[in-house]
Amino acid sequence: MLADLGSGRPMDRLVCGDVGFGKTEVALRAACVAALAGQQVAVVCPTTLLARQHFHRFKERFSGLPLEVAQLSRLISTSEANRVREGLADGRIDIVVGTHAVLGKTISFKRLGLVVVDEEQHFGVAHKERLKSLRAEVHMLTLTATPIPRTLQMALTGLRDLSIIATPPVDRLAVRTYVAPWDDVVIREALLREHYRGGQSFLVTPRIADLPDLERFLREQARRSGMWSRMARWPRPSLRSA
Repeated sequence: MLADLGSGRPMDRLVCGDVGFGKTEVALRAACVAALAGQQVAVVCPTTLLARQHFHRFKERFSGLPLEVAQLSRLISTSEANRVREGLADGRIDIVVGTHAVLGKTISFKRLGLVVVDEEQHFGVAHKERLKSLRAEVHMLTLTATPIPRTLQMALTGLRDLSIIATPPVDRLAVRTYVAPWDDVVIREALLREHYRGGQSFLVTPRIADLPDLERFLREQARRSGMWSRMARWPRPSLRSA
């Protein structure tokens, strides 16, 4: 990847790897190299949640460097979005992390050098056409765990460069999946085990009508286990958040 950035021609590389195998780390290092070389970097994510997650990660990683990192999505205010647009146009912002809003026609870059696309399969046709128009001018780095057939075919036929991360990080445990009937004790033990090791848990249900029952269950277990001080700050589930 670093050789591609220094080759003198636009990079168009697809990086495939399982979840947690280090694709974001590749993007961080590529963005660092491009930004420190004086180029602007755009990181495009399919959802606002992923954009916010990447923004905080980029912000934390580059906190000690003279790089300005900004976020552009519907999670920020209108005044902040206008500030980001102006910063991209005049070159004050080095790295922008956002959703498809980064690809809008009203967005202009002063010296765009690298575009990182996370999970390309989640973008629509219009967004992909916009990305195609950038490939002839800037470096393109696409990250995905499940490439779409067309993208994979282009990589396998040599139209795009392909890198595969097949080795998991050190100490990474294999994902274990269980299918079983609902059991309060099993769910409680799994949640507590993840909590005590400092991890996060997500309890997902396909029906909105089940959210109040799940909320009561979680809050009751939190009271019993001493996690209530943290869960009391959690927002109540709603149709929008579901």
